[in-house]
Amino acid sequence: MPHHSDPALPPKVRADLLLRELTPEQKLAQVSCYMPTDIADTSDFLSRHPHGVGHVSTLEVRRATSLADVVDFQRHLQEVVMKASGHGIPATFHMEGLSGAYLPGATSFPSGIARASSWDPDLERDVGRIVSRQERSVGITQTFAPVLDVGRDPRMGRHGETYGEDPTLAAALGVAFTQGIQEQTDEGLRSDAVAKHFLGFHHSEGGIHGAHCNIPDRLLLEVYGKPFQAAISLAGLRGIMPCYGSIGGEPVSASRHFLTEMLRGEMGFDGLVVSDYGAIGNLHSVQRVAESFAHAGLAAMTAGLDVELHFPQGFNRTLLGWFTDGTADPAILDQAVARVLESKFRMGIFDQPLACEASPSLSTPADRAVSLRAARESLVLLKNEGVLPLDQATPTVAVIGCHAVNPRFFFGGYSHVSMVEGALAARASMAGMTTGDGHTDVSDSMVPGTQIQSDGGPEFEGILDWQHPGIHSLVDELRLRMPAAAVDWAFGYPIAGADESGHAEALEVAGRADVVILTLGGKHGTSSIATMGEGIDATNINLPPCQEQLIGKLATLGKPMVGVHLDGRPISSDAAELYLDALVEAWNPAESGAEALVDLLLGDINPSGRLPVSVAQNAGQVPIYYNHPNGSAWHQGASIGFPEYVDSPHTPRFPFGHGLSYTEFSYADLEVSADAIPASGRVEVSLTVTNTGERDGSDVVQLYVRDVFASLSRPVLELAGFQRVELAAGASARVHFTLEASQLAFLDHHMKWFVEAGDFDVMVGASSRDLRLADTFTVTNSSHVEGRTRAFVAASGASPVA
Repeated sequence: MPHHSDPALPPKVRADLLLRELTPEQKLAQVSCYMPTDIADTSDFLSRHPHGVGHVSTLEVRRATSLADVVDFQRHLQEVVMKASGHGIPATFHMEGLSGAYLPGATSFPSGIARASSWDPDLERDVGRIVSRQERSVGITQTFAPVLDVGRDPRMGRHGETYGEDPTLAAALGVAFTQGIQEQTDEGLRSDAVAKHFLGFHHSEGGIHGAHCNIPDRLLLEVYGKPFQAAISLAGLRGIMPCYGSIGGEPVSASRHFLTEMLRGEMGFDGLVVSDYGAIGNLHSVQRVAESFAHAGLAAMTAGLDVELHFPQGFNRTLLGWFTDGTADPAILDQAVARVLESKFRMGIFDQPLACEASPSLSTPADRAVSLRAARESLVLLKNEGVLPLDQATPTVAVIGCHAVNPRFFFGGYSHVSMVEGALAARASMAGMTTGDGHTDVSDSMVPGTQIQSDGGPEFEGILDWQHPGIHSLVDELRLRMPAAAVDWAFGYPIAGADESGHAEALEVAGRADVVILTLGGKHGTSSIATMGEGIDATNINLPPCQEQLIGKLATLGKPMVGVHLDGRPISSDAAELYLDALVEAWNPAESGAEALVDLLLGDINPSGRLPVSVAQNAGQVPIYYNHPNGSAWHQGASIGFPEYVDSPHTPRFPFGHGLSYTEFSYADLEVSADAIPASGRVEVSLTVTNTGERDGSDVVQLYVRDVFASLSRPVLELAGFQRVELAAGASARVHFTLEASQLAFLDHHMKWFVEAGDFDVMVGASSRDLRLADTFTVTNSSHVEGRTRAFVAASGASPVA
């Protein structure tokens, strides 16, 4: 007789066998979560979860200062969980993973939008491998990443978590990150990725976190759904977290249409769906689509949501009673429990439930090298009028800005640093979290003229002492790397508001200098100390007045000025664009930020980052994105209206794909393999790229397509593929793309994926605005295709030219 303990059986079979042995109470436990408020004291577990539990939140591991304490916590709690379950069922321990693990000694990586600027799927796969390996070392096998939201609204505080505005770029990077997380290992465990936040989360009205999303079905699937579909189809994505918002009146967490018909039916997902923290309770208390928490729980589980995080609200004892007395169909509960158990068998935690007893060593030199590489590749040189790279013989350098002496600004939202900062803040902004336990009276510690709490206290400053001891600030690194120069610093301005009290000192320091470096931006993090992050949205996407005004004042000195922007949304500043001689978009480059930035400033590396977003002039221009439909944005047509706003251009400040280098690249000899292909065919596109400058460098070759005439309005331009290529000065490479006709498919009038006969322009360039080579081919026949098996990104490669 087969038994669930037999490791030779498939996970689904083992799950079904175990399910038959469980009581209703034991089943409900498996779709519930325990979140300890202190990992050193889990004595409340049995009173809250007498029958064990399905999942354990490890958010509060963020406070741990010893890896041994984390291991002890996991091992002790897992043993209690297994005994309480009555069948030796272990819990799944989950942790965020967007920018690294929340573990002492873990490697920290640049934010999502920063890594998107690398346009480097191989790098993203490496990051995923490292994050999951470090989390697995302490028994955490479910990683909440990647973030597959397409972000087109920089007002939203979580803009910096995304891979940007383009679904093809997000698909390529999201697939790579998922593959890295879920890569099979020899250690007995494998991790599951949980992609966030299904679906259309960043299309919220007003750019407000969790708000209603008014998204037409075609836009929802063609743009917002593409990264999720690619991760499911190409990487076997095993986990999904629905978004907080509602679409067309349906909260996604309780929508059978989105979670079952679309996600599992049309898109072919067969993994586990877990709620965002508190999302099921919101159905009752916020969105008001359920008259009680139990009704909310039943609606969510019926829709296809399997696990409630981070504590039971809707999946409660009232709901259990409904399943046992026949009010609700018990098969609904059985289905969710079976998926939970299958995921545990698949991840191997039944066979290896406990973290290694010895305290593991997490971050290796190779891991830290990947973080440095990610930081270097994330930096985007937006503007350079000859001032960069800096002359190392410069006698005096003035560095202005609060960010320059505090390396915590290198760490963005959902990094370990920001999570610890958030725990100390006076007010929490993360959904489902309560007010922090640090400051309680912040009346005397606010950034002047704002609602933002200052984070200058010793408890904040001490975070890096145990997380990243010895980490350098930008000023530290400049002084180390420019020993002959006098590197002077002035505060200048805070992260927000209009306080000009530091301007006089900054002008004095800058007046003595040969070159001025300004650190600009806000604070991408969490809770009341941040200017953007989860739940921290804004109507102003430009630099605060205190920074904007000082740039103008400094310009009167006539000194060369370099801006370094640190934040989760791109820099948008009239003064910076007008007065600065060079401008670097640094995002949040994490633990290697200082080294990477000074590498770029001194020319030790050649900048290669490219913008994953179009940069709006101001919030009034939002949304602005390069792949808008024909007849829209700056392609609206002269016959329809004025070619610009009355007070601003229609075009973005900086275009999608933009990024400068210290060298120059030329494109030539475009070849398209066929003039005509069938709807089932493919076309090869190739060109020669040459580094025509005097420095070695990396280029990002971007392939775009355009449907010349179609039965529905199509984008003016769509990214189809891209290829990073490293070239020594004077060297050339042949870059090639394979474009499948199915990648050209769109949803027709009947919402079926359709490759339509007609002409397609192929364009290759260095950005969406800098298109240098073009050709056209024809698709000879029309055909419907399967949406889940269509092509998502053109395969690409490069080979040297002798």
